[in-house]
Amino acid sequence: MKRFFAVLLSVAFIFSTLATADEGMWLYNAPPKDKIKAKYGFELTQAWLDHVRLSSVRFNNGGSGSFVSADGLTFTNHHVGAGCVQQLSTEGHDYIKTGFYAKTQADEAKCPNLELNQLVGIEDVTDKVNAGVKAEMSAADASQTQRAAMSQVEKDCTTATGLRCDVVTFYSGQVYNLYKYKKYTDVRLVFAPEFGIAFFGGDPDNFTYPRYDLDITFFRVYENDKPAHLDNYLQWSQTGVKEGDLIFVSGHPGNTGRMLTMAQLEFLRDVQYPMNLKLFQRRIALLQEFSKQSEENARIANEDIFGLQNSQKAITGYQSGLLDKVIMDAKAADESRLRASFKPDPKNAAAADPWDEIAQAIKVQQSIYPNLTYLERQRGFNSHLAQLARVLVRAAAEKPKPNQERMREFRDSNLPSFEQQLFSTEPIYKNLEIALLADSLSEMQDALGKDNPDVQKVLQGKTPAEAAKDYITNTKLEDVAVRKQLYGGGQAAIDASTDPLIVVMRAIDPDARAARKQFEDKVDAVVRRDGTIVAKARFAQSGFAQPPDATFTLRLSYGAVKGYQENGKPIPFATNMGGAYEHAAEHNSQPPYNLPESWMKSKPNLDLKTPLNFVATPDIIGGNSGSPTVNKKGEVVGIIFDGNIESLPWNFAFSDVQGRSVSVDSRGIQEALRKIYGATALADELMGTKATGAKAGK
Repeated sequence: MKRFFAVLLSVAFIFSTLATADEGMWLYNAPPKDKIKAKYGFELTQAWLDHVRLSSVRFNNGGSGSFVSADGLTFTNHHVGAGCVQQLSTEGHDYIKTGFYAKTQADEAKCPNLELNQLVGIEDVTDKVNAGVKAEMSAADASQTQRAAMSQVEKDCTTATGLRCDVVTFYSGQVYNLYKYKKYTDVRLVFAPEFGIAFFGGDPDNFTYPRYDLDITFFRVYENDKPAHLDNYLQWSQTGVKEGDLIFVSGHPGNTGRMLTMAQLEFLRDVQYPMNLKLFQRRIALLQEFSKQSEENARIANEDIFGLQNSQKAITGYQSGLLDKVIMDAKAADESRLRASFKPDPKNAAAADPWDEIAQAIKVQQSIYPNLTYLERQRGFNSHLAQLARVLVRAAAEKPKPNQERMREFRDSNLPSFEQQLFSTEPIYKNLEIALLADSLSEMQDALGKDNPDVQKVLQGKTPAEAAKDYITNTKLEDVAVRKQLYGGGQAAIDASTDPLIVVMRAIDPDARAARKQFEDKVDAVVRRDGTIVAKARFAQSGFAQPPDATFTLRLSYGAVKGYQENGKPIPFATNMGGAYEHAAEHNSQPPYNLPESWMKSKPNLDLKTPLNFVATPDIIGGNSGSPTVNKKGEVVGIIFDGNIESLPWNFAFSDVQGRSVSVDSRGIQEALRKIYGATALADELMGTKATGAKAGK
């Protein structure tokens, strides 16, 4: 991360360049048509927007993707699809290491628990969500009323349409939209390259540029045991991109904090991020030690290590932005201007100061954060089996309640997705579970204290290592049939269960629920109420000129293919396949710079000038991984797989002086599929040989 701190010098330009920068993760029902036309001379049509929206897809494990053939072929990053790739692997068949290619549809392997969501409709339901809210209500009562209304709206929608229906909160509650999704739950792996080229350069090169990665994976969605027929999918570009081209990114950014108050930003900076960084450092060291014990241990821990290292580097970047005086001074000045205009407004004369009330709520959050984090959010139980026990205990208590009174994750509209995850057949490795649970129990004991009642309930006089071994060795929850029996049996089955993980989750559930209720009533409810007031004040000045913060919902970003300057030197917009071999040679082909054997053997057959990766200015953040990069025709020219280090402050403030999104080039993908992997049928399908009858929508 050494380069990152030098990069922050460029952040001084952030707030002076917003007028011309391509900022924004825009809602599809509120796209920036005028801005794009004014700057790039391109007019977004509704047909174009509908086609790209319906060709985009959300991966329920936290990434984005797109449909790329009429026969259900679906495109995302390797690191988005790696969970399925690892779940399909076994001892002796490590598809993360060797890659995977199904030469025929019969060879395509079904993922245990992937759900893909296609956004088919958007409806404003703000009035419905707020209909029961009364002026005299407390923040907690108003928030509960809104949550109940959201659950009812979702249930009514799902009952009427058969779709997945989610109410999404924008601008802290100023706007509520109902998102309607078609779900695909039969998702099969078609192609994945070796981890060594998907993440070439490893952690040292992560969030850097130039890059030389083939971070791609292909799946196929099925319906009724046959490839789904799609009327909307993205065609593959014949020509790729050149510098200066206007491109679009259609994906699902996870979350941003550009509209947070100073109190919220300071909580992230002073409490949450430092705590997370300590966790990542601790868990990475644990898993690396676990991996040294055997080749099989290394295989099953690989994906967890990758995820933790990626999160560690990302949050280090976000934290560095919050530690930067330029960014924070600009944020504080913006808040001061807004507050100064709020009180003189006659409509607000008798109102409490919303910024002060949010600040008080954040103080409450800090006071309850240990219990909230370790008990309710289960940082003290870093075990898949322990988490399954929690949801079984909670489901038994929540499902008998009226839909509107349940915890949000147990609402009727969410139960099918919830049950798919609960009954997944993904492999569970008890030796890894013991290691992770022992470490998280030890951390919880250190954080809450040995005398904490919940710590004592969990450990029962044992050491964290002893307790973890007993819990994981003696639980039967790895058996899907056992989980189904407990889930189907309801409260009686849970009360009668002697499974040790069920027993311990029953014991701590009252205090975990109490921490959650404190957060919902005294923090989230206040932030929702007063954040709405802040949003109204902002829009009274500027109108709805800013898109809402990211919410892992579909957004459209735009910008130009463009290099940048670093330390006075130009950084070209594109790298090529030959550069991968040169980059390996610069590091003596030592891990993580050792190219896979398939690449070494195929080098004589390749056009080494074929573009491999490129950078551009569209606004992205975590969750955009796997987003298609498309041209004005709506054709795939690449796929987002990263941002450079300079883009990490985009979580809080956007600048395209040096910040860039990073894509794999569509031409490099074709070259690799045909000449390295012999995946000619797949390459042909992308180019349209098998894909006919799609609606162009241009």
